Amino acid sequence: MPDLLLELRSEEIPARMQRKAAGDLRKMLTDGLVEAGLTYEAAREYWTPRRLALDIRGLTARSKDIHEEIKGPATSAPEQAVQGFLRKAGLASIADAHVHSDPKKGDFYVAHISKPGRAAEAIIADLVPGIIRAFPWPKSMRWGPASAKPGSLRWVRPLQSILCTFGPETEEPVVVDFEIDGIRSGNVTYGHRFHAPGEITVRRFDDYVSKLEAAKVVLDADRRKEIILADARNLAFANGLDLVEDEGLLEEVSGLVEWPVVLMGEFEQDFLAIPAEVIRLTIRANQKCFVSRPQGAVEDLSNRFILTANIEAKDGGKEIAYGNGKVVRARLSDALYFWKTDQGDLPDLDQLEASAEKFGLDLKKPLDQRMARLDHLGVTFHAKLGTQGERVERIKKLAEELAPIVGADPALARRAAMLAKADLTTEVVGEFPELQGAMGRKYALLQGEHPSVAAAIEEHYKPQGPSDRVPTDPVSVAVALADKLDTLVGFWAIDEKPTGSKDPYALRRAALGVVRIVVENGIRLPLTPTFESAYEVADYLASKAGGANGSDLLSFFHDRLKVYLRDQGARHDLIDAVITPQSDDLLQIVRRVEALGSFLDSEDGKNLLAGTKRAANILAAEEKKKTAIAETVEPALFREDAEKTLFAAVNQAEKQAGEAIQNEDFSAAMLALSVLREPVDSFFERVLVNDEDQAVRANRLALLARIRAATGQVADFSRIAG
Repeated sequence: MPDLLLELRSEEIPARMQRKAAGDLRKMLTDGLVEAGLTYEAAREYWTPRRLALDIRGLTARSKDIHEEIKGPATSAPEQAVQGFLRKAGLASIADAHVHSDPKKGDFYVAHISKPGRAAEAIIADLVPGIIRAFPWPKSMRWGPASAKPGSLRWVRPLQSILCTFGPETEEPVVVDFEIDGIRSGNVTYGHRFHAPGEITVRRFDDYVSKLEAAKVVLDADRRKEIILADARNLAFANGLDLVEDEGLLEEVSGLVEWPVVLMGEFEQDFLAIPAEVIRLTIRANQKCFVSRPQGAVEDLSNRFILTANIEAKDGGKEIAYGNGKVVRARLSDALYFWKTDQGDLPDLDQLEASAEKFGLDLKKPLDQRMARLDHLGVTFHAKLGTQGERVERIKKLAEELAPIVGADPALARRAAMLAKADLTTEVVGEFPELQGAMGRKYALLQGEHPSVAAAIEEHYKPQGPSDRVPTDPVSVAVALADKLDTLVGFWAIDEKPTGSKDPYALRRAALGVVRIVVENGIRLPLTPTFESAYEVADYLASKAGGANGSDLLSFFHDRLKVYLRDQGARHDLIDAVITPQSDDLLQIVRRVEALGSFLDSEDGKNLLAGTKRAANILAAEEKKKTAIAETVEPALFREDAEKTLFAAVNQAEKQAGEAIQNEDFSAAMLALSVLREPVDSFFERVLVNDEDQAVRANRLALLARIRAATGQVADFSRIAG
C-alpha cells in the first residue's frame, strides 16, 4: 500500500511550539484523510527547528465508491417538501428520483446517489493547502510582497518549501502536486543551513531520513535529545564532573539545533559564591546551557557549563565556547551584584519605620527591611483584596491560629508568615521570579533565623503541582495552609471563583494543595471554623467589593478531595457514599473511604451491601407511594423469628458502630455492621415485607429503615455501585 511523506520547511520555529505543531499536523491530516474515506496503517510526526514532517504508512490508493439511498417525501407531498428533497439529494428534477411503495406508508420518493471514489493524490492535494491555511499556531506572521493581499498565507515563520511524495515501496513515488501562495509542492528539501544548504531530492521517508542525516540534520527530536544528553554526560565525566540534568532545558535545546554538537565553557571560580540556584537559572535562562557539579557533590556547582551548538566548527568549537563564556560571565556579574545588594541595607530605611513598627520588624536585618519595603510600597495583591502587606497580616494571624492544630510553635509560625513574602522585593527574585521562597530561605539563614522559619519561607508555596512534595515541618505546614486558605477564602469572598476550564488565580491548585498537606501529614483540621477565622477579614473585603459570601467553598474542597482520592485509586462511588454536604474533616473522610473499601472487599461487606441496597430500594419505592412506615419498630408485631433476630442484630450493630465512630475507629464500625449480614439475608429469604396487614407491613418497613440508619452512620450505601 502507498506511503505519504510530507515536509513543511520554514525559517526557525520557536522550540516551545514544535512538538505540539507536529502533533497538530498529524491529527489534522489523518482526520481529513479518514473523513475523505481513506484508511492508513500508521502515522508519525517529526520536527526540527526548520521543518515539520509527517510519515503516513499503508494509505489506501483511493477512497471507496459510495452508493447511498436517500428517502424522500410521499408522492402526494406538497411542492415545497419535494423541492427540499431535490436539494438535499442533489437531483435536477423529480424525474431523476425513484418511487417506492410501502403497504403502510404508501408511495414515496427515493434518490439513489452514487459517488465514485477519488484518488488519494487528489484528496491529499485538496487537504494540505487547507490545513496549512487553517493551522492553529499560537502566533503567526505574513511576509513578502504577498503579505499585503487579503487572505495571504500566515505561518509561524516564513514558509519556504513543501515536499509531498506518495506511492508504494515497489514503485517510484509521485509528487502530490498543489500550490499555496506561490509555493509549489515538490520532491526537494534542503539540509543544514551551514553544512549542507543545497537541494536534496527525496523519494520516500527512508531515503529522506538518511539523506537529511548525511546533510547534517537529525530529524527525530527524541534522538537529538539522546545525543545531547549522552554527549553532555560523557563530556562532563571526562572532566571529572557530573551533568546537572534538566529535562525541560533538554527539550528546549533539542528544538534549537538540527545537528547537535556539545561543547564545554567555563567562568571564574569567584562566581561560585552565588547560590547554585541563581547560577543555574542565569545560565539556563539566558544561554540555554547546562551546569555541572564536581563528581559526588550534591549541591555545589563547578565553574564549567555545557552548551549545545548547531555547527561543527573548524576549531573544535573553541570560539563558540569562548563567546558563550563571555556572555555567561556578564550575566553572572549581574547576579553577583544582585546577591550582594540583597544582603546590604536599603537606602530608604527612614521611610520604612512605620511599616517595621506595624509588623514588629527589626530594620537591622536585611530580610526584615525587604518586608517593610513590601508594605511601604503598597504592592497590590489584588484590586479587591488589598496589598501584599495586608495579605501578610492576614496570613500571619491565620498561621498563628493554625500552629497549635498542626503542632507548630505559634511564635515561629508568626515570624515565618511575616517574612514569607519579603523576598518579593529582592533584586534576585526581581530578576528570577521562580526563585521566590528559595531566596527568602537563604537570606533568612544568613540573618540567623530559626531553621524552621527559613524552611517555611520556601516551603509555604508547596505543593505547586501533583508531583511536588508537601511540606512536613509543622511551621511550614502552618504557613502553607494559611497562605492557601487566605487565597481561597479571599477570592470566594469577592466571588472570583473558577469557572469551567478558567482558573486564572490557580484556586484549584491551592485547594488541592490544602487537601494534600492535610491528608499526607495526617492533620485533623475542621475546615468550617477555619474558614470562619479567615472570613473575619474576607467578610469586610466582600462587603466592600460587593461579592459573594463563599458559602460553597466547602463543596469546592469536596471536589478537589475527590480528584485527589481518585488519583490515589479510590472508587468514586465510595467517596460519594462517605461525603455529606457538612463533611469538613478531610482526613476523616479519607479514613472512612479506606475503611469502607476494605470492608466491601470482604464477603460480609459485599453481601451486606446487597441486602442494604435491597432494603433502601424497597423503602424508596414505598416512600414514593407514600406508604405508611411506623416511626419506631414494635417487637410485639413480629411474626417471624427472622424479624426478631434482625431487630436484635440492628440494635447491637447500631450501638457498637456508633461507639466506634465516636472513637473514630472506622474499621471497628464496619466490623460491627458485619453482624447484620446473616440476619439481613435471612430476613429477605423468610419474610414478606408487604404483608396484607398494614400494621405489620409498616413495622417491617420501619425495621428496614433501621438497617438504613445503622449503615448510614458510616456511609450512604445507596450510592455504592454493586
